[in-house]
Amino acid sequence: MSIGHTLLGLLESGPRHGYDLKRAFDEKFGHDRPLHYGQVYSTMSRLLKNGLVEVEGIEPGGGPERKRYAITDAGVTDVQRWLATPEKPEPYLQSTLYTKVVLALLTRRDAADILDTQRAEHLRMMRILTDRKRKGDLADQLICDHALFHLEADLRWLELTAARLDKLAEVVVK
Repeated sequence: MSIGHTLLGLLESGPRHGYDLKRAFDEKFGHDRPLHYGQVYSTMSRLLKNGLVEVEGIEPGGGPERKRYAITDAGVTDVQRWLATPEKPEPYLQSTLYTKVVLALLTRRDAADILDTQRAEHLRMMRILTDRKRKGDLADQLICDHALFHLEADLRWLELTAARLDKLAEVVVK
């Protein structure tokens, strides 16, 4: 996820302080990975330097001065360009799991055990996500659906690989 673009998008509704941006980000997108304050302020500094935001005002406080950031026209254009650009699909052609299976075969270890252990871990995570989805709001449901669909695809791969282990061993362990 592009944190800079996300913060810019949040600024389109109106100027905000860094603290408010962090809170809005965490509420909308940071369920599992909330932003650190340092990450917000370093990103805002970079966006300011690049002319995508401006400081609309500075307020004194009990600690450091509080800057109020506003998005610039260039920032709006940048967000629009980012939103219109499709994300590159991740084909997972260099899968760590595939590497583990091949190394297990090469070292005469039980690759089926690796696949079984991974299957159990995927199923465990799917149960957690299904429970979260059942209890969550629409945003949580959509995020969990995305993750669950990926895990389901992984499970299909695990089953297919388990069915082909003997053939893979013939090719790998020549």
